[in-house]
Amino acid sequence: MSANSATTPHFLDQPRAVWATAFACVVGFMSIGLVDPILTSIAAGLNASASQVSLLFTSYFFVTSVMMLLTGFVSSRLGGRKTLLLGAALIVVFAGLAGTSNSVLALVLYRGGWGLGNAFFVVTALSVIVAASRGGTASAILLYEAALGLGISAGPLVGAALGAASWRYPFFGTATLMAIGFGAIALFLPEQPKPAQKTSLSAPVQALGHPGLLTVALAAMFYNYAFFTVLAFVPFVLQMSAYAVGGIFFGWGLLVAIFSVIVAPRLQARFSAPALMAGCLVLFGVLLVAMGLMPRWAVAVGVILSGAISGICNTVFTEMALEVSNAPRPVASAGYNFLRWFAGVVAPFAAPTIAEHWGVETTFVIAALAAVAAPAVLLLRRQTLGVFGQAVGHGEAAAPTVPAAGLVVATVDGSASDAGVLARAIDKARAGAGEVLVLHVQMREVFAEDAADLEEEGRAAAILDRSLATVRSAGLAVRPLLIKESAARAAEAVLQEAERLGAAVLVVGTPHRHDLTDLVHGSFASAIERAAPSGLEVVLVAEPSDAGDPASGKSLDSSVPEGAGL
Repeated sequence: MSANSATTPHFLDQPRAVWATAFACVVGFMSIGLVDPILTSIAAGLNASASQVSLLFTSYFFVTSVMMLLTGFVSSRLGGRKTLLLGAALIVVFAGLAGTSNSVLALVLYRGGWGLGNAFFVVTALSVIVAASRGGTASAILLYEAALGLGISAGPLVGAALGAASWRYPFFGTATLMAIGFGAIALFLPEQPKPAQKTSLSAPVQALGHPGLLTVALAAMFYNYAFFTVLAFVPFVLQMSAYAVGGIFFGWGLLVAIFSVIVAPRLQARFSAPALMAGCLVLFGVLLVAMGLMPRWAVAVGVILSGAISGICNTVFTEMALEVSNAPRPVASAGYNFLRWFAGVVAPFAAPTIAEHWGVETTFVIAALAAVAAPAVLLLRRQTLGVFGQAVGHGEAAAPTVPAAGLVVATVDGSASDAGVLARAIDKARAGAGEVLVLHVQMREVFAEDAADLEEEGRAAAILDRSLATVRSAGLAVRPLLIKESAARAAEAVLQEAERLGAAVLVVGTPHRHDLTDLVHGSFASAIERAAPSGLEVVLVAEPSDAGDPASGKSLDSSVPEGAGL
């Protein structure tokens, strides 16, 4: 239980503005897989070839990728609410018009307009939910991730259910649902403050001048070619009913969501980014080759399994893109997405065109080569990736800044475990005539398409201040250390700092409660214990069974008895 859990509302207890935005997010993310079950129906209804119908993806992602260069410029001037409403309105208009199309050209153009709306909407939704929510940033992120997962997985089901009657109905249905979301946002979401700093038009392109960000974007572009081959081409290979294709891509979307949010962070804690991507994408390449040679039922299984690989890749690529350079995260994200989404422009048209001329097997082989090319780019340009290019647990070497003897590091997070952690640290420091360093990790959560800080600066400072006061009251020398790191890499960062400082003892609360961390990333304390070097003593302090019992230790939001740990 977090330190504020007694007074903080449950994450489901949110203002209507948050629920309105979350609902619209579900509809927005549905568009990714909505058309998969109806691609063959569209081709039959408009007397079009597979390559022509696949232009629905090409136009959508061409507009989306180009608009990535403009969304930051626009949203930093309009503010979150107006940008969100603009995006929702464009989706309503162009999704509705797509349902009226009588030619492939018209449908492709309307789908491009839909991509314009989605670019404005998705880039703003997370910041709006975080700003309007109550219960902390982590709760807002959980809601956003839930909306993302529900939208990606439900899109194919909605497309199948409505498309079984007519290929036009999924477009009309999306327009209707987003119109409801537009009305709810307009009614319940108050005006959001505009960003203090405006984003220039050239900022995303300039950000790509960073060698590390360019490396990640190029690798992600190769990966996304394989990703969009599965998404846009496989429905033509399956040649199944809308319900069957919808069910297959529902399984795909479900695995994308689960492996993006839960599995990827746990793997990040154990493997370096290039090594993890090499393993995943070589496996993806093998899977693609098999899909080109196997019968349709095996292709269906391959599609579902590829969702697991895509979930991991999406999250790891996003974290690298947002953190590898010194560019602000929104700017780095815009530049990264601009380049990688171009694979969504090329692959949907190239895949069926290649199949028409050289066969389905060739299409999958080329996609497999693209998948393998992605980790090759990361490995060949590993020196540009900074900390992401290093093996986990092996940061840049640095001489200890204090003598090793006697330094005790106490990790605090504002939970009920902190009083016990500080008490044990005080005991250890007294026994070794040493000093206490109070360490807090201000975490950020990274997921499929975005990232956000889990904690505000003020709360992080307050946690450290209260902890310092507790140690000083025991008559010991103490100093603070604040680390800013992703939740997936938090344990690794703490161990690297302990090694750099020459610490003798590291005291950690277990279980580590940081809202989503235990659920998503596994136990922070277990990761510390597993990866700690042999020369560092790790002391685990159990969370008190009763946070209100002074004998067991209170949350730092309550007073801690003077002399705790004596």
